[in-house]
Amino acid sequence: MEVGSGWGLAGIYCAKTYEASVTCVDIDSEVFPYLQFHARMNSVKVTTMTKGFDDVTDRELQDFDVLIGSDICFWNTMVHSLKGLILRALRADVRLVLIADPGRIPFEQLGEHVVKNLNGKIIRWAVRQPYPIEGEILKVGSLLD
Repeated sequence: MEVGSGWGLAGIYCAKTYEASVTCVDIDSEVFPYLQFHARMNSVKVTTMTKGFDDVTDRELQDFDVLIGSDICFWNTMVHSLKGLILRALRADVRLVLIADPGRIPFEQLGEHVVKNLNGKIIRWAVRQPYPIEGEILKVGSLLD
């Protein structure tokens, strides 16, 4: 499951590279035509669900091994919702949660909470090509290593 998927590029990558069964979740259904276009261009099928972070249920999460999100914690108001989503995911036996971010303050707050209370890790990453960029990945769940 990719949450806050937008155009679904991370989920589409997983479907194409790992032949994963992917559901992309976003509160704005207007992004799904773009997502489906990208999925067709990559010869994969992706399911969509129109929901916010707070609306994804334990039952829906039980169908997934991995929950991913990219660039989804950019407002302070998102921290509480993402804490709840991650906790529900772990309770529903999602085995791995990965959330990537350039390292903004709300993401740092989320990461501190998950590291302290849910035995998560923050992984710092950087690439130099084709353009230098760096960020962090929040990782929690039973598939940590």
